[in-house]
Amino acid sequence: MNQQFCTFFLDKIYFGIDVLQVQEVIRFTQITPVPLAPPDILGLINLRGKIVTIIDIKSRLQMNQNIKNYENNHENNYNIILNNKSELVSLIVDDIGDVVEVAENQFEPPPATLKGKIRSLLKGAYKLQDKFLLIINVDKLLAKNIKN
Repeated sequence: MNQQFCTFFLDKIYFGIDVLQVQEVIRFTQITPVPLAPPDILGLINLRGKIVTIIDIKSRLQMNQNIKNYENNHENNYNIILNNKSELVSLIVDDIGDVVEVAENQFEPPPATLKGKIRSLLKGAYKLQDKFLLIINVDKLLAKNIKN
């Protein structure tokens, strides 16, 4: 059986999310900051009358080495809108890839070379012809939102 993933890039690293969890992908739109929000919540957007929480996925994966530059420059980024348990959330990503279909038998556990939080938020990986696709566990990634 094959699985399809919506793919995207963070710091040139290739990630994927189950395509069934993605509602849509949009270009960057103006974000309204939320006072006293955790650092990985960038704010809110209004998407056709629905309020969407914007998550800084780099912060949540602890990938922010250059946080100041990242916070101030979202104009070239994309929002991946996820429908999670009837709540809309958006992940800010650097660039969008394609929808990729992979065979389940190619699935591998997360690479041992990955350390820290990023490893705990991955389901696993696929070795593609010219890339390595890391699959994010959306439920674990968003679990922090549900608890708050």
